[in-house]
Amino acid sequence: MPNDRILLARIGAPHGVKGEVRLFVFAQDPQVLFDYAPLTDETGRRSFRIAALREAKDHFVARIEGVATREAAEALTNAGLFVSRDLLPEPEDEDDFYHADLIGLAAELADGTLFGRVVAVHDFGAGDILEIGPEGGGKTLMLPFTKAVVPSVDIAGGRVVVDPAEWAKEEAPPPEADRG
Repeated sequence: MPNDRILLARIGAPHGVKGEVRLFVFAQDPQVLFDYAPLTDETGRRSFRIAALREAKDHFVARIEGVATREAAEALTNAGLFVSRDLLPEPEDEDDFYHADLIGLAAELADGTLFGRVVAVHDFGAGDILEIGPEGGGKTLMLPFTKAVVPSVDIAGGRVVVDPAEWAKEEAPPPEADRG
């Protein structure tokens, strides 16, 4: 069940006193923020245009049209910048996915047993992580979005196949003989 809006960036804290903001871009090419203008907030009611964008250490610094003071920039902290899904190209590679297309998919084991649902996709810097919520609620499980742990993604079928045992093998401490 694909989402109709895709999160391209999230506004962080203000940068300086003239209305610039830290911007965390989730697109492969940050320049697309100019191509898909105007971007909208989560509700789709408020729109934004990026006036300038430059790289910083682990984020970007952006100037947004109409935002000229630190206070105005502070009011935008944590706002997401979205684009309509139908404006984006389809992924070129069969192993590329928009995060929004994965959220909500059933997570099944190889034998077809329902394991849960993808409730979020995170990137903490070392690669994508699928957050799987068990059916009926309860504690979620974070699984690395690798071929070994998620061997199959079927967007049209509404499911991903997960192998949590493979993740446990990757995370297991080495046998006693291998410890130094």
